[in-house]
Amino acid sequence: MVSPAGAAAGSPVRSYNEWDPLEEVVVGRVDGATIPSRHPAVRCNLPTWAARLQGAAAGFRYPRALVGRAEEEVEGFVALLESLGVTVRRPDPVAHRRRFATPEWSSRGFTSACPRDSLLVVGDEIIETPMAWPCRYFETHAYRTLLKDYFRRGARWTAAPRPQLTDALFDPAFRVPPPGRPVRHLVTEFEPVFDAADFVRAGRDLFVTRSNVTNRMGVEWLRRHLGPEYRIHEIESRCRTPMHIDTTFLPLAPGRALVNPEYVDPDRLPPVLDDWEILTAPEPDPLPDRLLRVTSMCGKWLSMNVLMLDEKRVVAERHHTGTLRALERWGFEPVPCDLLHYAPFGGSFHCATLDVRRKGPEPFDPS
Repeated sequence: MVSPAGAAAGSPVRSYNEWDPLEEVVVGRVDGATIPSRHPAVRCNLPTWAARLQGAAAGFRYPRALVGRAEEEVEGFVALLESLGVTVRRPDPVAHRRRFATPEWSSRGFTSACPRDSLLVVGDEIIETPMAWPCRYFETHAYRTLLKDYFRRGARWTAAPRPQLTDALFDPAFRVPPPGRPVRHLVTEFEPVFDAADFVRAGRDLFVTRSNVTNRMGVEWLRRHLGPEYRIHEIESRCRTPMHIDTTFLPLAPGRALVNPEYVDPDRLPPVLDDWEILTAPEPDPLPDRLLRVTSMCGKWLSMNVLMLDEKRVVAERHHTGTLRALERWGFEPVPCDLLHYAPFGGSFHCATLDVRRKGPEPFDPS
């Protein structure tokens, strides 16, 4: 069998998992960020206070008070990565408040804060994902300078089918289920949609959560595209507003994964994980800043949103001391860093990055 990653050796893009030694990464930016335009796909995934503020301020630029704190922290994060020998690339600045349209709808943009959402790296291939939020329709344009550079130097570059995002994709009867009721999803099976951040990688095995932005058709599109050399396993989430796997399930090292005890039943994990060590995330530390509590676009489990530098070293939020201590108990070497004020823009260390190149072997049998 010829490995599908056979071209990877000469490619600037090469990343198969979440833990091989990190060599090059894309880090997002928050300048130009615009509060998402009104849409059911946006509102149903936001915490209560953030949803109220979003409804009132949709389409306006983020307040400078929020942007400034986030910019200061992300620049510190970039400096940390560079001091550790990691090459850092950044997207182009974009004025996300500009309006755009398709024949069916119009919207303003959002932000370039989270490259993990719109781009999926599998081996030597970068895949632009078919996102369900209309305000993110052209988000990957901020990365086109990088994508063209990687392509010219040998990477594979694919774009999934661009979705129509008409009303048929969204269930008009959807309501967030009350506690204890079965999980429901806003998106129908009208067309394939998925965010890259609903997937994590462990060699030839990828793990996915279905969510309010990722449907079965989207998972099946990726399964067929990658072919039989890769296997995609679903992680069942009990989150009532599911969006993105990296606060639910995150591989940290070979055979070791961090899970959210509120969202995941360890007895219902895919059989491929039977021999893995399952690490239960500790309760997150409360947010100290009232403004942050009401503007964060993320739930409390953002404490799980860490970035592996290699099998041992892990960048984690300095504020979440419970998580830092747990990582130490499990034998990891946490590297504390500040990124708490990135939450109003959609994430933390894992969301804010796209690991383009990690140093490690191909996960395929060369025979």
